[in-house]
Amino acid sequence: MIIRPTRKSPEATPGNPAPAAARAANDAPQRVAAARPADTLGTQNRRLIRNQLYDQIDPLKAAALGRDALRQQVEGVVRRICDDSRLQLSRQEEQAVCEEMLNEMVGIGPIQPLLHDDSVNDILVNGAGTVFVERYGKLELSPITFIDEEHVFNTAQRIAAAVGRRIDEANPMVDARLADGSRVNVITHPLAIDGTTISIRKFMRRNMSLEILAERSALSADMVEVLKRGMLAKLNIVVSGGTGAGKTTLLNALSQNISDADRVITIEDAAELQLQQRHVVRLETRPVSAEGTGKVDQRDLVRNALRMRPDRIILGEVRGGECFDMLQAMNTGHDGSLCTVHANTPRDAIMRLENMVMMAGMQLPLEAIRRQIASAVNLIVQVERMRDGARRIVSVTEVCGMENDVIQTQELYGFKTTHIDAEGRLSGQFVASGQRPLFYTQHAHLFGGL
Repeated sequence: MIIRPTRKSPEATPGNPAPAAARAANDAPQRVAAARPADTLGTQNRRLIRNQLYDQIDPLKAAALGRDALRQQVEGVVRRICDDSRLQLSRQEEQAVCEEMLNEMVGIGPIQPLLHDDSVNDILVNGAGTVFVERYGKLELSPITFIDEEHVFNTAQRIAAAVGRRIDEANPMVDARLADGSRVNVITHPLAIDGTTISIRKFMRRNMSLEILAERSALSADMVEVLKRGMLAKLNIVVSGGTGAGKTTLLNALSQNISDADRVITIEDAAELQLQQRHVVRLETRPVSAEGTGKVDQRDLVRNALRMRPDRIILGEVRGGECFDMLQAMNTGHDGSLCTVHANTPRDAIMRLENMVMMAGMQLPLEAIRRQIASAVNLIVQVERMRDGARRIVSVTEVCGMENDVIQTQELYGFKTTHIDAEGRLSGQFVASGQRPLFYTQHAHLFGGL
């Protein structure tokens, strides 16, 4: 039984699934009280049941039980609390409260069901009373709420503790990863004025191929053929786009065309790539610890990866000095490498690469940097989340080398918008520029002499 033999509450620990100290005022930072409506009867009941449940259970015994066994025990305790407190709850309401308490004990509280909803891409908690979700590229308000600010803060503490981090006034920002691979950012008081904010970018369980993306009108069949040939020819490809544009999804789709004979090393801040090849080594960065030590960034991992005999290197996102090391790798026999970069156009992506090489502290003239980029990068694939929420590849651009001190490019395919209806939905078509890709000639032996 999970019932506590005494009424004494234990101290909270990172592994405690139901810390009673979560309700103590001194366990959470003092927050500026925002003007909020009075609690509804439902919220009062949730708070009462939650407090009494945490007083009665034994956390160590609860942690040792499986989810199904724990659910049966929690249902019995909740039913007894409702009877003792004379709460008039229907059977359906009682079960909903039990499921919420169970999610809070072994999951991440009220937002746990959203993690299992495949239509949800992002979960955005803006304090206790506001939870937004992104579905199909559009934000919408969810009916899910937390009991109060303390409830949100304790959920954030549990997320941080699961990866050995802490969040409090001294450390008000945390980047973490859930057990399923979803990325989490938490920011709390005093930096978050209106309450603890939790932002979750869900891990996509389904690994999409280029053909599936084409069926969803993200690109055309001709573009699929060009990209597959680019992967066969071991071109170095940069996937460019804004936040939430679908860069990682496209990177996963491209990676499906990597040969099983290649040794692939992936480097990410949060492991999201789902490579199916048999010879894959996954590396992940490590943030600085609470003591200010132990940080391992992407540049450290890229340098180490070069000593691991890779055939291809896949860098989840280039954002700093590691760009120089990545370009060096692309130029020294690691053909077929992939990376992503935040930029709005292919030309902007080239400028970002230039700037990031300068961030590495290498005292190189701009012309030398540009020649290195022109030599290393073969294709730039621009993805965009458009105003109707759809994610599309809006440009496939080939890097053709240098002319004087300018990097020459040619667009092979682009997306042209033809109509916007009254509801904001875009209609358009993928248009070929008519330019023959240079790599078709350079690697004609791979494509039957085309």
